[in-house]
Amino acid sequence: MKQGVLAAVAVLAVTMGPVVAQNYNLRPSFGTVNLNANFYPDPYVIRVTAGGSIPAERLGGSQCVGTIAEAPDVRLNYRAGQGLPLYLSATARADITLVVNLPNGRWACNDDFIGTDPGLVFPNPMSGQYDIWIGHYGRGAGVPAQLRISEIPPR
Repeated sequence: MKQGVLAAVAVLAVTMGPVVAQNYNLRPSFGTVNLNANFYPDPYVIRVTAGGSIPAERLGGSQCVGTIAEAPDVRLNYRAGQGLPLYLSATARADITLVVNLPNGRWACNDDFIGTDPGLVFPNPMSGQYDIWIGHYGRGAGVPAQLRISEIPPR
């Protein structure tokens, strides 16, 4: 895919309205990651358990689907720079989804980016706190998954 298409995916997936839903103030279930631009190793991979009991649809936007937990799965504190994009994706043997609360308080969601694996590309990422949930499309919990954080978007 061309980078312009990837950028469009990230932009279209951002919901615009204020939403009271997930509690990004809770401690993340699988930890906090602090990364600066040009981090190594790339991709940075975290094993998580996807899914939950809360419908992501309540966040709004057509890309917010599946079920997620109340607390974030992972918190990413990211310092942007050097003109590098930020790529968040997840992979599992089941159909999973991705929900992110951005540093500016807006929500970004994706369902099927590559096959049934979700992903979001931020061409000009903000510095700050990204709270990340990996959902399960099949309305369940307990799905082994991997969150991948990268500055190298898929081609």
